[in-house]
Formats: sequence, structure tokens, C-alpha cells
Amino acid sequence: MTTRTNFSVSRYAPERGAVARLTARDSVLRRLDWPILLSALALSLIGSLLVWSATRGRTELNNGDPYYFLFRHLLNTGIGVALMIGTVWLGHRTLRGAVPVLYGLSIVLILAVLTPLGATINGAHAWIVVGGGFSLQPSEFVKITIILVMAMLLASKVDAGDQLHPDHGTVAKCLVLAALPMGIIMLMPDLGSVMVMIVIVLGVLLASGASNRWVLGLIFSGIAGAVLVTALGMLDEYQINRFAAFANPDLDPSGVGYNTNQARIAIGSGGLYGAGLFNGHQTSGQFVPEQQTDFVFTVAGEELGFVGSGFILLLLGVVLWRACRIARETTELYGTIVAAGIVAWFAFQAFENIGMNLGIMPVAGLPLPFVSYGGSSMFAVWVAVGLLQSIRVQRPMTA
Repeated sequence: MTTRTNFSVSRYAPERGAVARLTARDSVLRRLDWPILLSALALSLIGSLLVWSATRGRTELNNGDPYYFLFRHLLNTGIGVALMIGTVWLGHRTLRGAVPVLYGLSIVLILAVLTPLGATINGAHAWIVVGGGFSLQPSEFVKITIILVMAMLLASKVDAGDQLHPDHGTVAKCLVLAALPMGIIMLMPDLGSVMVMIVIVLGVLLASGASNRWVLGLIFSGIAGAVLVTALGMLDEYQINRFAAFANPDLDPSGVGYNTNQARIAIGSGGLYGAGLFNGHQTSGQFVPEQQTDFVFTVAGEELGFVGSGFILLLLGVVLWRACRIARETTELYGTIVAAGIVAWFAFQAFENIGMNLGIMPVAGLPLPFVSYGGSSMFAVWVAVGLLQSIRVQRPMTA
């Protein structure tokens, strides 16, 4: 017998008698989820300080300007907030109609990475360098389009009241549409992004009420795919070395295991309260590579200590908690799926990033949401916040 997650038709069928227009008393600002907004903004501002601490003495990176990365991170945050506002203004329901165009644009962008327009950064050929120091990582935006395209298809008949759950044909179509960009991204190769997308697909399927057979089948297929990718030698040598260093932390501590060893030393030296911002010896001594991006959490561990690092985890927890609440309270399956996909994305990516800093997860080249330096990542996560806010703002009010 097929086991399904229970979603009642009455919950997702279009509500009658709902008040669609926002009154002055119940304005958009009043209906925003402020805990998510303030927590995300606090994470971005804390990230700017951590990035600044990690880069102010790196003259080979900042061209002699100690404020270069600080200003760029704040600029990226500002652009991200503007994208969030634009997303709320458009609304997730309006974007629902533009999903085919957004999906097609995402495919074009990731294909462009495989052309001469693409550039290799930190071992991954996953970037498009536009000029003037600006680069774009299309895979960050593919995470959003996978969520939206799957939500659009899986929720269409359920929200219309025609079905209790998505049918097998719709689920199969969604998996094909999600697999296409993931296959292209594997050619770069960008294994970390693909890992996040697989978790997103799992989260979306669980939230949609699709048969659990699909979820189990996807898990087993993922395991088989990982074995096949390894057997066929599709991973680059640096990726294989990362997994080898994770399996054996004492393997080549001055080579493939250097990053993780230095990361653990930095975090361990912070103690309870840390050495103080800008006072970390590992950070100022530039012992931890990629400290402004993948290993930014080591700056928090060393300079802010357990307390400061715990505060970052608390803020991330608030974002996830409120996003889960939005997914639970929305009156349409489409909104539930979008919110659940974002929760799966943020939760796994944060866990993987912090885990690789602590040595409990393999290094996968994933940024810490809102905190790590990087324009594409910052823009994508703030668009996701905009989608969450739109789902909450446009939730029908009871009469």
C-alpha cells in the first residue's frame, strides 16, 4: 500500500470568503515575518565583520585596501535586500506564472559556464566572469528555480481541488526537470551545489504529499549515483582528496588535510568567549585558506568563541523555525512546497558548511548562508527570504 503524507483538500483548496486586499491597518509591513528578516540581516552584518577580519590583512586579495571586502559584502547585502523587496512586490504567485521562463534562463546560464565565458575559481569551473571584477555563479539561482518549478507542477491539481496528492506522472516529470540542471552542474564539476539540490528535491517531495516510494527511490538512486560517479572517475582529483581527508583527518596534514586541520585549530583556540574581533592569531596569521568564504565560521569560532558561534547558530535556527511555520500555516500547497524547499536548502547548506569547519563533514565548497562572502550566494538567499515573506504576506485572511 502506498504511504502518503496527509494534506487535506480543505486546506489547499481555494478559500472562499477570504479577504484578499490588505487594508491600511494590516499593511504589508505589518504582515512581514520580522524574526526572519531581522535574523537574516543580523547574520549578514555579522558576516561583514567576520569577512573584514579575515581579509583586512590579505593584501594579495584586497589590492592594499583593507576595507575592500567589507564594502563589497555590505554592497552585496544591500543588493540582496533590494532583491528581497522586489520579490515581495512581485509576489510568489506572480512568479509562479514566470517559472518556465526562469527555468529556461537558468539552463542557459549554467550551459554558458561550460563555454569560454566560464571561469574556474577554487577548482570548480562554475562561474561566469562578466568583467570589472564581477562574477556570477548560476548554480546558486538554480536552487531557486528547482524549488519553483517543482512547486508549480506538484501543487497545480492539488490547489485546484482536483487531487489529494500529486500523481506519479507529475512527480516523474518534476524529477526529470530537476535532474537536467543537476546533470549539467556535475559536468563543471560542482558537487557541493548538486548535494544541496538533491536535498531540496527530497524536501519538496516530502512537503508535497507525494508517495513515499518516490522519496525512498530517490535516496537509493542518490547512493547508487554517488558510487557510479566515483567509479567512472567523474570527480576531479581535488574533490577526491577532500573526501579522503574527511575519512582520515591525519592524512597529509600539510597537504589535502591542511584546510580542515587549521580550521579545527582556529575554532578550538577560541574557547568560550573567543580572542576578540580582529585578535585571532590563526585569522591574522592567514593560516586558514578561503576564510572569507567557505571557512568564515572559523573566524567566528576563534574570535567570538563558543558564545558568538552559538549566537550565529541561534539566528540560523530562528530563520529555519519561522520558515517552517510559514510552510505550515499557508493555505496553498504551492506556498508550502516553496517554503519547505527553502528550509531544506538553508538547513543542509548551513549544516554542511559548519560541519566541514568542525571536521564532521567533508569539504564541499558551500558558503554559509548570509554570512560567507559572495554575491551570487547572497543574492540567492535574500531572494529566498523574499519568497518566504511573500507567502506570509499574501496568505489569505479569514473573514
